[in-house]
Amino acid sequence: QCTYLEIDQAERTHAVVLSRPAWLWGAEMGANEHGVCVGNEGVWTREPVGEDEALLGMDLVRLGLERGSSAREAVEVMAALLERYGQGGSCKEEPVPFVYHNTFLLADRAEAWVLETAGRYWAAQQIREGSRNISNQLSIGREITAEHAGLRQHARSQGWWSGDGEFSFADVFSLTHQPARMEAAKARYRAGRELLRQHTGHITAETIMAILRDKASGICVDSEGFRTAGSMVSVLPRDPAVPCVHFFTATPDPSRSVFKPFVFAPGLKPAPQVISPTFPDDPAKQIPRFRSVVDRRHQLYRRHQAALELMERD
Repeated sequence: QCTYLEIDQAERTHAVVLSRPAWLWGAEMGANEHGVCVGNEGVWTREPVGEDEALLGMDLVRLGLERGSSAREAVEVMAALLERYGQGGSCKEEPVPFVYHNTFLLADRAEAWVLETAGRYWAAQQIREGSRNISNQLSIGREITAEHAGLRQHARSQGWWSGDGEFSFADVFSLTHQPARMEAAKARYRAGRELLRQHTGHITAETIMAILRDKASGICVDSEGFRTAGSMVSVLPRDPAVPCVHFFTATPDPSRSVFKPFVFAPGLKPAPQVISPTFPDDPAKQIPRFRSVVDRRHQLYRRHQAALELMERD
């Protein structure tokens, strides 16, 4: 049972650690016991967004982690499920629908991928060297490693591509008139790329944490009703004998949060401080949805919020 849809269960699923909005089933980002990491970003493309309930991009993050033992396998799982079930439905716990499509970053000990979508259509790029970032926009150009079988034919049928010359996923599927928030995303994407470039060859976990805390670039968001809800940094050693370490803030605004390490081990018990409460008549699960409001903050979130209020007063 995903957020809105019930889909066929897999025979076996992997252990996962997730950072997710408490009301839904999927996750914004997470990792599995095999060192596969996936995170997503919302994106708006020429393909219309559908309010009809389907899979959320956040459901796909979790499904990729639960069913993929490598980054490549997670890409294949997510693409196949997207083609079969589509993506759609509100991505926010509010009566007014907020709908978007998704782009994803995926990595394991050996490989890294970007998977980008427009409706049921998708393109994937294997990242073979250096660093890569995503930020609320399509970023795969001509360097496509794998794609939906009907991607180019669909683009031609819509009049978005003539069929001549090289095919760029971002050029063909991006909106011609971008909403204002997309312009901000472009600046954030460029800033992220530049911050990564400045540390070429000596990027550490601390480097990534510092970038995720950067407010000037807009990567750490704290304005206009939006705040970065949580951040995650993973260290994935090439040596399979060395465990992967996944650092989570589990609290909003990484510039004011501590990154806490997590390692997969036998007999793990979830930390109660970061488990959100459950509700017998959950407004996210009742039809019509989101007709009432519940307090989903976990214990650590509440304490973090109280500390912030004290800091701001003094």
